Amino acid sequence: MLTIVTGTGYTGRRVLSMLPADSAIGLSRSAIDSDRVAHIFDLDTPTPLPLALPQDYVVIYTVPPAGDPPDHRLSEFLPLLRPAPARFVYISTTGVYGDRGGATVTEATPVHPESDRARRRVAAEEQLSDWALLANSQLIILRAPGIYGPGRLGIERIEAGMPILDEDSAHPGNRIHVDDLAACCVAALTPEVPAGPYNVGDGDHRSATWFTCEVARQLELPTPPQINRHQAEQEFSTQRMSFLRESRIVATSRMRDVLGVTPRYANPEDGIRASLTQALS
Repeated sequence: MLTIVTGTGYTGRRVLSMLPADSAIGLSRSAIDSDRVAHIFDLDTPTPLPLALPQDYVVIYTVPPAGDPPDHRLSEFLPLLRPAPARFVYISTTGVYGDRGGATVTEATPVHPESDRARRRVAAEEQLSDWALLANSQLIILRAPGIYGPGRLGIERIEAGMPILDEDSAHPGNRIHVDDLAACCVAALTPEVPAGPYNVGDGDHRSATWFTCEVARQLELPTPPQINRHQAEQEFSTQRMSFLRESRIVATSRMRDVLGVTPRYANPEDGIRASLTQALS
């Protein structure tokens, strides 16, 4: 069965590389450095699909929403899917749960988005749910936390000596290595996997402060200066603080027990080490 990976950026390219070359293609807004087939297709400039759709295919969609809801990218893309795919895998965010004061959230926890980006994701999830029902397509939503991997470790900020929250001010962390997220996308294509939402993550909830200090330690760089939350409110950008204000622990047992994925990098120390090695190779 053909798999169409829509959006071949940081995550999408990893997904494409994990799929059989003879049964997967990418849709990309620009040419990519890859031996995999990728058609140029820009969702911000509506055009017909650059390929004829077969009767049996699946879609993995990694493109973030653009602008206020409804997401115009999805609005342009979904009507082009005729016939509809058997499955549609959408990467969303754990930000849809909002601030829970450090409490644990599961897929049964009602969404409560508090940031504009999270509200856009909730609207996109609802838009897709309505479409999937009418199109008789199985929708799998992967709610991902912070994604890290080669080139995404915040090394530039560490080298610049930018401050981080002190550990007393930090909240529980939720993250996933890009290769583990890509593995979740591939697993979601399995026909036996039930449709619905899945929280994905490494299951390690050490703080973002710990993570940054561990990157610095492995690189043998000085530990970044640490400031309290009141100081951070004065110094950090509005966007950065919007991430740091929300506190929750994301349960990922459904990812392991139903989706069938055990993260390769359940220990982020290993994920950081692998990311640094790949970045240098």
